[in-house]
Amino acid sequence: MDRSFRDWLDAHVNLERGVGRPANVARAEAPTLARMFELTMLLGSPQLDFACVHLTGTNGKTSTARMTAALLRAEGYKVGTYTSPNLERVNDRMTVDGEEVRDDQLDDLLRTVRLIENHLSQPPSYFEILTAAAFYWFSDEAVDVAIVEVGLGGTWDATNVIDADVAVITNIAIDHVEYLGSTRESIAREKAGIITPMSALVLGETDPDLAEIFAAQSPQTVVLRDRDFAARSNRLAVGGRLIDLSSPLGQYEDVLLALHGAHQADNAACALAAAEAFHGERLADDVVREAFATVTSPGRLEVVARQPLVVLDGAHNVAGAMALRDALEEEFIPAPRTMILGLLKEKDPREMLEALGIDDVQLLVVCAPPSPRALDPHIIADTARSMGFPEDRIEISDSINAAIGFAMLETPEDGQVIITGSLYLIGAARASKAFSRAREGGR
Repeated sequence: MDRSFRDWLDAHVNLERGVGRPANVARAEAPTLARMFELTMLLGSPQLDFACVHLTGTNGKTSTARMTAALLRAEGYKVGTYTSPNLERVNDRMTVDGEEVRDDQLDDLLRTVRLIENHLSQPPSYFEILTAAAFYWFSDEAVDVAIVEVGLGGTWDATNVIDADVAVITNIAIDHVEYLGSTRESIAREKAGIITPMSALVLGETDPDLAEIFAAQSPQTVVLRDRDFAARSNRLAVGGRLIDLSSPLGQYEDVLLALHGAHQADNAACALAAAEAFHGERLADDVVREAFATVTSPGRLEVVARQPLVVLDGAHNVAGAMALRDALEEEFIPAPRTMILGLLKEKDPREMLEALGIDDVQLLVVCAPPSPRALDPHIIADTARSMGFPEDRIEISDSINAAIGFAMLETPEDGQVIITGSLYLIGAARASKAFSRAREGGR
């Protein structure tokens, strides 16, 4: 990617990284889609050129998006996918038929946005630029459908200049309270904003009180998890899960899902319901089997090395941490466990450590994610000590590379290294060469 375009992009307000927030203006106090509508209008409103499946929720959005895309690709559609944040590099946010946007393509997209920026009444944000660029690329590539994950919330998210053919709500839990409110009801109201009267709603959240909030948006149709679609059986299998799925249009038995974690079966059920709602017909068994057997979700219970086993999981909130703990207990043989943990400032370290279950950890390595919003790792270490975790089993590292190197040297070959917390930490770990260096230097 041309450095000049990257520098230009990075100079914009980026709430993901806490960079450049306008003085005295909080997103929750002054939300607007005006900049985004103006930006897309000057680009020719590319978001009107393709159909869309729009996803929001507290957890499981990216995995559900990737599964939905896999199902529709297997059915023969040309599919664009937009997710966030990126893990290793900005290109991995946007794909067409599973292929990331190339550096030269992204340069051209950013050049186009930069050319029109001076015609905008206000400068766009980092996320608005990338979202508009993705929509412009999808239009240029003539995709049949775009699978679009919200960045944050729903109503005021930059992605919400689209009119969803299918709106997907994975679930509702407490997260991002500084933007979305401190109750599940306030969070649900914000996320319900992606639903239009023309949308088919796939609702993965089953709380009846919250369901009323989504129904109040008057979607065209509603399918509800555990009523209209479900993962009826969910068993451990070699390389993932063996699941039975029901949808409003059919039943699918003994389907191999090539992802770890029992929670992924619920995501698969949402994805299947979303794909069928868009397609309008039952998907063939071979389509469903092909898609789920080959789907990947980087940074979500992803095994990246063995001897010791190294697992990456972006469990960035309490619900995600609990799902990780359950998956480790069910799917991985008990073994000496090292945990590398890095969090952002808005996370409560005690809640996260309790949810992750540090009583099962032999060695805790803490470090800061590569983000200005990173929580000081000394705070995490102090919290662990206050919870009774032994001082001599805590290591504070100054980088993810150092943390991985230390963990790989201190963990036996039959042990486990679990890297978790912020997705920025997971992205840096995926990009690191420290796994091989540690083994070569210490074995």
